[in-house]
Amino acid sequence: MKIVAASLALVASASAFAPSSMDSRNTALQMSLKNDLANAGKVALAGAAALTVATAPAAALTKSEINSLTYLQVKGTGLANRCAEVVGEDTITPKSGQKLVDMCIEPKAWAVEEEIGKGGKTEKKFVNSKVMTRQTYTLEAIEGPLKVEGGNIVFTEKEGIDYAATTVQMPGGERVPFLFTVKDLVAKGNGGSFKPGFQMGGDFTTPSYRTGLFLDPKGRGGTTGYDMAVALPGLQSGEEGDDALFGENNKTFDVTNGRIELEVNKVNADESEIGGVFVATQLGDTDMGSKVPKKVLTKGIFYAKVE
Repeated sequence: MKIVAASLALVASASAFAPSSMDSRNTALQMSLKNDLANAGKVALAGAAALTVATAPAAALTKSEINSLTYLQVKGTGLANRCAEVVGEDTITPKSGQKLVDMCIEPKAWAVEEEIGKGGKTEKKFVNSKVMTRQTYTLEAIEGPLKVEGGNIVFTEKEGIDYAATTVQMPGGERVPFLFTVKDLVAKGNGGSFKPGFQMGGDFTTPSYRTGLFLDPKGRGGTTGYDMAVALPGLQSGEEGDDALFGENNKTFDVTNGRIELEVNKVNADESEIGGVFVATQLGDTDMGSKVPKKVLTKGIFYAKVE
């Protein structure tokens, strides 16, 4: 069963994670990337479903089994980075005012968009990449209210461990850092009940990979540090060469948008649990405004509980 992920739309907007004002350079970056993201391509959730079947551990654990383990039984095993398995193909019909809690989103595979030359032409394709981050990239304890609008379920993400700094490495060796997140997600479903085949998706906010307090190797930062390399002596060089270094000197907090699509394939009505697969697309790190970010595609599984 397939669902096509809608194209991303990049929006430059102020949020709780961004400074109170964003400069014109940052706005220009957002607009210049908007058209590129509109051509991100189509991604089927069926591919994510096949992926999870091929990579899922032989001994996947349910939530109750994980909760029965002690700290020492979990320590060093990687279980803390894994989402629970759901057993059953039931149906849950939530009502407005209920919440989706304990949501876990676990990536299983990553791909980065790259320009590939073929027949004298170049085309953009997602190439498989491997994760370099240790097992700390799963989102956990996400929750938010559920509403039923026009007969369709709408989930709004409010809180939880909803971001994880992650780095993947492309086949050529280039490493791409990005902030895997679902902040401010508003996911709209295609029905009023959680059951196998139910699909929902929506846009989320991707804050900057680094905050304004970060300082680069030359001490330059967004809200602290020097305005340019070697501080005041740099001003004595005049404006020659300033244009080439503008991106490095002018640190910005870039806020972009991503999109995630989820499909439910398991439902346990007795435990009020749902599970399934997801596909998400977002932009990578801009190095605080000094480079054009790459698009990152993430596939994996999710778990949640209807409170």
